[in-house]
Amino acid sequence: MTQPKYVIGIDFGTDSVRAVLADTADGNEIATSVFEYPRWKQGLYCDAKNHQFRQHPLDYIEGLQSVISNCVQKAGKEIADRVVGISVDTTGSTPIAVDKNGTPLALLPEFSENPNAMFVLWKDHMAIQEAAEINEHAKQFDINYLQYVGGIYSSEWFWSKLLHVFRKDEQVRSATYSWVEHCDWIPFLLCGGDNVKDIKRGVCSAGHKSLWSEAFNGFPPNEFFASLDPLLDGFTEKLPQETYTANQAAGKLSAHWANQLGLSTDVLIGIGAFDCHMGAVGGQIEPYYLSKIIGTSTCDILVVPKEEMHDKLVHGICGQVDGSVIPGMIGLEAGQSAFGDVYAWFKRQLTWPLKQIAAQNNLLSSEQIEAIENQILSTLSERAAEIVPRENDELALDWFNGRRTPDANQRLQGAITRLDLASDAPHLFRALVEATAFGAKRIVDRFIEQGIPVKGIIALGGIPRKSAFIMQMMADVIGMPIRVHQSEQTCAIGAAMFAATVARVFPTLEDAMKQMGQGFDKEYIPNQERTGIYANRYAQYIALGQFTEQQTIQP
Repeated sequence: MTQPKYVIGIDFGTDSVRAVLADTADGNEIATSVFEYPRWKQGLYCDAKNHQFRQHPLDYIEGLQSVISNCVQKAGKEIADRVVGISVDTTGSTPIAVDKNGTPLALLPEFSENPNAMFVLWKDHMAIQEAAEINEHAKQFDINYLQYVGGIYSSEWFWSKLLHVFRKDEQVRSATYSWVEHCDWIPFLLCGGDNVKDIKRGVCSAGHKSLWSEAFNGFPPNEFFASLDPLLDGFTEKLPQETYTANQAAGKLSAHWANQLGLSTDVLIGIGAFDCHMGAVGGQIEPYYLSKIIGTSTCDILVVPKEEMHDKLVHGICGQVDGSVIPGMIGLEAGQSAFGDVYAWFKRQLTWPLKQIAAQNNLLSSEQIEAIENQILSTLSERAAEIVPRENDELALDWFNGRRTPDANQRLQGAITRLDLASDAPHLFRALVEATAFGAKRIVDRFIEQGIPVKGIIALGGIPRKSAFIMQMMADVIGMPIRVHQSEQTCAIGAAMFAATVARVFPTLEDAMKQMGQGFDKEYIPNQERTGIYANRYAQYIALGQFTEQQTIQP
């Protein structure tokens, strides 16, 4: 009888990192652990008003050690000795400047408090101007170098962020040897890398955010970047032209990390990828089923068999890349720049006076305030669910953090209209939830309009598991059933499936998905009685969006 084998999946989210130690025989979660980033929680290095969101690499390093060590301790030495693989997913595009050793500049004393030397988080939109320049510049070339990223480059992505940092900070620019995605750096770290040339870049990050494509034999030519800005002249020479799918190994766990974590140096480390891509695998994605990882934002993933994609190019999405999700299939990515963040914004507005008054008058303890905060959204959901939608109710746009897809434009802003003296908190909350559902429908419509059928929706993440009101609203608006995956850690379990494939426990990723998948435990069926009213309100949402976009000042 063969000995059981175990793997660890690591999911670096926006607010925390999560780990799952799983049994490869059935996907059973032996141990889990969560670590909240302490510096991020304090709001350090961020300036929301100016769209600056940076994360210190120490948050990631401390979190990585904490969650793996915690899982190993919970599982016990017998199981820890049988861990054969670790794979990692992260947010993206979340790049950082590194030196020749592959060390993030923020880990050097002279840059330890410099936000430009830290990870530039996916939601950082300071590079809006640079993205606009890239989009305009690309029109000058016979080859459309943006064709595989939906035709529009975003301020959330690799090159626009690099150019912005280089323009803003000469010290960081002079010290930078290369520019590395978070999902590519963590495997390098675990393998004990000390030479930036040894970093193995995943096709997921390179293809969706960095303009890498087999069709271009790698990145666009140096002329493209040098003529955009001389600061980028020669930079692609510092980036490897070869990329890897996430079912391949980056190397083995280093002696240092093995000692720190209580694991063997025989543990294989997988190539990294973005959270939504590995999350889709953890959620048992199927061809033509849209996988929605729903949290602070959403990331939407479709996979299409390569032979069925032909030469289709989907405009206005976040890229289509061969093997970025499942090797042998084309991975298509879309998403909304704000989803849960919209509800969190509304909650902050409601709690601000409570916190201020309570603090000034010692009316409530911090524990009592926190208890009230934790009940606000659930209470709003209960009340909003009782409201029968009407055609002329309050109407909102979900672009509170710009628009990711369709057609990236991070200059756009949210809006709420049709307010009157009868507008109360439940009605406003309902309008915001409806807006996020309309934003989700726009993505489904874009795929269908461009010749990619969508057969159904798979929902993953905390919101789908916690809010029946939000998910029923989305099913009603989109007009499709939504299946909710029963795992609460789909991104981490997806990473674990990749780790099992990297360690050759399974010959293919599909085999790992079948063996380790945990299935679905909820399904939301559209309420046909509300189809007509939502169709009318969706048309109004589109019109409001068009009007708002016309008023937005463009570069």
